[in-house]
Parts: sequence; C-alpha cells; structure tokens
Amino acid sequence: MPDGDSSAARSSRTRPERGDDRIRPLTKAVAVIVLPFLAAAVVLLYLFPSDTERLFAWTIQPPLTAMVLAAAYCGGIWFFIQVLRQQRWHRVRHGFPGALLFATLLAVAPVLHWDRFHAGHISFITWATLYFVTPVLLLGALIVNWRADRGRPDAADTTIPRLARILLAMFGAAALATGLVLFIAPTVAIGSWAWEVTPLTARVVGTVLTLPGTVHLWLLLDSRWSAFRCIFQAQLVSLVFFNLAVLLCRDQLIWSNPVTLPVVSVLALAIVVYGWLYLYCERRARRNGDSGSLSSRTDRGSV
Repeated sequence: MPDGDSSAARSSRTRPERGDDRIRPLTKAVAVIVLPFLAAAVVLLYLFPSDTERLFAWTIQPPLTAMVLAAAYCGGIWFFIQVLRQQRWHRVRHGFPGALLFATLLAVAPVLHWDRFHAGHISFITWATLYFVTPVLLLGALIVNWRADRGRPDAADTTIPRLARILLAMFGAAALATGLVLFIAPTVAIGSWAWEVTPLTARVVGTVLTLPGTVHLWLLLDSRWSAFRCIFQAQLVSLVFFNLAVLLCRDQLIWSNPVTLPVVSVLALAIVVYGWLYLYCERRARRNGDSGSLSSRTDRGSV
C-alpha cells in the first residue's frame, strides 16, 4: 500500500501549480462553447446584414451596425482559436477582461430594450442564453487562471516600446470612455454619430469600443510582446472587417456629422499602425530568439 508521501507526490504532479503559466481546461472549454455562436453570428450579421429582421435576435438598422458587430465577433473568433491553440496563459490573459466586459454589456442590452427583440425567435433564444451564460463562464475562466501567469517572457520575445504602449493606452482610455458613455447615455449619439443609430444600436457600438479600450490599458502594466501578440492579431482581424464594412456601406455614413471623418480616419489609420507595430515587434522577438539560440549553442560548445 503506498505511503502518504508518495500519494502526496502524485497529487502534486497532477494538480496545476500557481505560476505554471498553463491554460486551464475550463478556459479552453469556454472557447469551445463560445466559438460556434460567434461563427454563426458572423455569418448572419456580416453576410446578411440587411436580413436581421428575419434572421437575427433583433432588427439592426442600418446594415453597417450589423457588420460592425460582426467584425468584433471576427476578432473574437481569432482570439478564442488562439486560446485553444496556445498553452501559455499569459499569451491570452489580457484579452479576457475585455471579453468579459463586452459580454456583460451585451447581456444587459436586451434587458434595457426588451421590446426591440424578437422574443421566441430561435436567434433571440440563442442570443439571450449565450449572453446570460457567457459572462459567468468568462469570469470563471479568469478566476481559475488568473494566478497562472508568472510574469516571465517567452524564449523568443521582446518588449513593446514604451512610447507605443503609452500612446495605445491613451487611445484605449479614450475608446473605453467613449464606449461607456454611449452605453450609459446612448441618446447623445442619436443624430451625431457617423451613421444612424438608435439607443440600442448606440449601446452596441459603445460595447464594441470597450474591447480595444480594455485591452490597451494593460499595456501600462505589461510590456511583454508575447502577452499581446495574439490579441493584436485578433484586433487586426477585426480592423480588416471594420474597414471593409465601412467601404461596402459608405453610402450609410453621414458625412455632415463632425465625428464621421475622424471615425473613418481612425479605423483606416489603426490598421496601418497596428500592422506596423506587429511586424516591428515580431522582427525584434525573432531576432532575440535567434540570438538566444546562438548563445545557447555557443555555451554548449565551450563546455
């Protein structure tokens, strides 16, 4: 019969340790649950944005708003695929608080605008179930994984330049503040936003803006490129679909509103800035990884 010490040793080998930087099974399970819903929403909202009255949980007008929400979902699909692919928690950690806020706000929206939703429609039942359950799942994933990050960089890693982190954090703070204002007081956007919005769709647009806002603030606390690589990829995916939506629905933009040109310009500029910073950090990380491998080989050869 095994003694107590050997049983304890086996238990410690099977039980995840704090600071092991592993993505817990619950976190991966959340990604598995969420991904099919995101994919279905992208198909409905991005490919059939004019048919939301028939196909979706509520009627979204103009179609540009439906495509904007779908673009955010496209980034979410990329992010949760990375949650399944990656093994290290710190590579996806900073995306979860933003996803939690996003899901929570979209869970509140139906409660505030219940009369706008197609009660009884399969899309509405799916939407309501997803958004009432997803915040709990995301919070659970954050709790079980939060202390797994030991704060160490990857072998092939680099630091994001301080100026870039500060500027992106400032942009994130502005996006987060704008998003929260639109959600809390959506009527301020009616007649003054870049395209036509209702109180409900203004809240949806505001919710989308909280995603980059929440993510970018973490840049003030963490400079590891490996902690943001997957998130930048997801943001670039979203930006591609955002800009394509604006291009396809350009006739729905209200150019007489003062915010329209800045909104369109920021979307176009963002994809350039994100793309450049991504390539810059990737080159530095690869160079550092190659230098580390060369140094390791040299050390072994000198022994």
